[in-house]
Amino acid sequence: MNEIFLDTETTGLSFRDGHKILEIACIETKDLIPTGNFFHKLINPKRNVPEEAFKVHGFSYTFLKDKGTFDQIADEFLDFIQNKKIIIHNASFDLSFLDGELGLLKKDKINKKFVIDSLEVARNKFPGASNSLDALCRRFNIDLSRRTKHNALLDCELLREVYINLLDAKEPKFNLTNNVSEQNISKAKDYSRAIVKISDIEIQNHKEFISSDLKKNFY
Repeated sequence: MNEIFLDTETTGLSFRDGHKILEIACIETKDLIPTGNFFHKLINPKRNVPEEAFKVHGFSYTFLKDKGTFDQIADEFLDFIQNKKIIIHNASFDLSFLDGELGLLKKDKINKKFVIDSLEVARNKFPGASNSLDALCRRFNIDLSRRTKHNALLDCELLREVYINLLDAKEPKFNLTNNVSEQNISKAKDYSRAIVKISDIEIQNHKEFISSDLKKNFY
C-alpha cells in the first residue's frame, strides 16, 4: 500500500467557527520513496483570511479568490488518497477541516483506519518533549531555511523527512522542482535533491512498524 503525506492550510483554527481550508497538499510515496505523484491545490475559501492566519501562511483572499472552491476539487482529492495510508502531523486538526468540508458535500469522511498521526508517533518516541514539526526538524537536523511561511506542500516534504527519522530509517530525498508548477509552489521552492533508494531492511522495518505498532495505537 502506498503512503500519502498530507497537510492543509486554513483561514483559522476551527472549522466549527466558520474557518475553511485554503490549501491542500499530498505527496505520494511507496515504502517512503516518492513516486513522483502529488496533489496540490490552492482553494478559494469563500471568506476573508484573518490577519493572524495570513501571517502564518502568507495567502490572502485577494490571491485566492480566483482559485477553485473545495467542491470543485473534492473528487480529485478523494481519488488521489483512495486506499492509501495517510500520514498527517496532528491529524485531528486537518481531519476536522477535511471531514467538515466533505460533510457539507454529503460525502463520506476520511476512513480513520488509513490514517497515521505522526504527532502521536513522535509523542510515543519522545514523551514530554516538544513534538511540533519545527521542533522535530531541529531534533533531526532537517533544514528549515525554506520554511519562512507555513506551506502545505513544503510541510509535506518536511513531514516525510521527519517521519523517516521517526522510523530510524535513512532519508530518501527527491526533487519536485520539475513536477510542480511555479504558481502553486511560490511559497515552497528549492526541492533540488536527488532520489536515494533506502535499503530492503529499512523498507521491511517500516512495513513491520506500520503493521504492528501503529495498528495497536491507531486502529
